[in-house]
Amino acid sequence: MAKPTTPAQRRVIAGADPVTGRLSGTEAQLTALVRLRLAFRHPRPPHAYFLTPAGHRVREEPEWAVPETAPVEPVPGVFAARTGTEAGSTAAEGPARRREVRDAWLGLVEMRRMTNADADRERPCAWERAHLVQAAAIALEAAGRTPAGPGREGYRVTATPQPDAVAVREPTPGGVRACAEALERAGWQVSEHSERTAPGTAGTAGAAGGPGRYVLVSPRRG
Repeated sequence: MAKPTTPAQRRVIAGADPVTGRLSGTEAQLTALVRLRLAFRHPRPPHAYFLTPAGHRVREEPEWAVPETAPVEPVPGVFAARTGTEAGSTAAEGPARRREVRDAWLGLVEMRRMTNADADRERPCAWERAHLVQAAAIALEAAGRTPAGPGREGYRVTATPQPDAVAVREPTPGGVRACAEALERAGWQVSEHSERTAPGTAGTAGAAGGPGRYVLVSPRRG
């Protein structure tokens, strides 16, 4: 596959959102990347453009990570998945944030369609399996769950010693159960555990939650 050769195209690729791959640029630049199969246009409004898996690979190649011309300036307000473990306050609340989360989730669903062998939108894709914490956080926030923050209770997504699983915690039994249900709907395998027991010895997500319990989740594969 031919790589883009213009500095403008390289700036667009290098400036893609690091989590969702959402692109910003002129219509001509974005259309050209679609022709190169390095980007796709989401079928639903606002019809945003996102990097394809091939586009992500190009962006991650060392010689392409930085444009040959002027560097890309950091873009204020770039989307970031909220895991509930961030230090300090997070900006962009309200309707603007909800739109960003919705776009991020729709981008992941479209990436599933494009990259899963059977075009299955219900099963996490390779990108999600490689970015477990961020992917789980996007699914939770898109489902209406609230991340923890200063003076605010909510979910917390953290890595675990298991390479294919993350832990999700909430301060209440109802919160634990709601997170489990949201992630199951998003295509994740879910089990509920006590902080005092090892994974594999506790009940499933359908069991009643309680203090000191958490959800262990991994992407469903089949």
